[in-house]
Amino acid sequence: MKLAVFDTHRFDREALEAANARYGHTLVFFEPRLTAQTARLAQGFDAVCSFVNDKVDAATLELLHAGGTRLVALRSAGYNHVDLAAAARLGLKVVRVPEYSPYAVAEHAVALVLALNRRIHQAHARVRDWNFSLDGLVGFDLHGKTVGVVGTGRIGRAAARIFHGFGCRLLCFDAAPEAEVERELGARYVPLETLLREADIISLHVPLTPGTHHLVDAAALEKMKRGVMIINTGRGALIDSRALIDALKRGHIGAAGLDVYEEEEGIFFQDLSGQVLQDDVLARLLTFPNVLVTSHQAFLTREALGNIADTTLSSLQAFERGQPLLHEVSAGQVLRAPPRTE
Repeated sequence: MKLAVFDTHRFDREALEAANARYGHTLVFFEPRLTAQTARLAQGFDAVCSFVNDKVDAATLELLHAGGTRLVALRSAGYNHVDLAAAARLGLKVVRVPEYSPYAVAEHAVALVLALNRRIHQAHARVRDWNFSLDGLVGFDLHGKTVGVVGTGRIGRAAARIFHGFGCRLLCFDAAPEAEVERELGARYVPLETLLREADIISLHVPLTPGTHHLVDAAALEKMKRGVMIINTGRGALIDSRALIDALKRGHIGAAGLDVYEEEEGIFFQDLSGQVLQDDVLARLLTFPNVLVTSHQAFLTREALGNIADTTLSSLQAFERGQPLLHEVSAGQVLRAPPRTE
């Protein structure tokens, strides 16, 4: 099949080309994000491949359909950026990559915890200036601390196992509790309010849905214990960024590790080093010494990229052969997610 790959980066191209040696599709790479303004680039392509910050709304899908596209392949697990109802109306199939490497994301979440706790980013900057003072770099033992894991799907479970290895006490919240997590890790499923109130560290591993949008808002932040550390490797809009800034300014939140940001579209995955950052909220977050932001890189391991490429291209092959699409998503499908806290 002929595939137009949008929002392409070097790491995407290398992984897709390596995997394509087994499939023989025709791949054409485009740097721009897929939007209504760029959809015409896919004229004559059987399928398009979209990334997480593309805007695959009804207008984009209508242009793709008019240009002959029949399949939208998402090289991501989340699909909140796609108008699935419009896709169904136009007869366009949508497939995703439901699992590429839960370990990659879970390990990055824990790396953020370790870096923030032991002030690695600050210590690194100091010694490069020949400042070898230890003042202000005091952390805490992870052993014995209470970690709240919100969402115990594959990624959440992988993160919980790592925290368990550090000797942490685990509190979990999920709409569908997993008995295996309790048996294997000694974790305890509790109401979300209990988790917010008792956890020293809170790590978010849920998809973005209407029910989880701003799951961590001003009210939720107020319920957390003073000095709590928040980690988000899920979706940016799980956290109300302005409410987080207010809680950081008051010293209520001890630290925040963010691999995602709710307005990251058009910012993350780009080199803006020669420009003035126009997003005032993100700019404010970056001024806090106890905030560590990475640009949606939690997934970025060789293993994950290989799995994403292979799953995406195998879905193309199945579509071409008229076989069942194992990873199809439809308008009626809802990702498992907890209800919003009140």
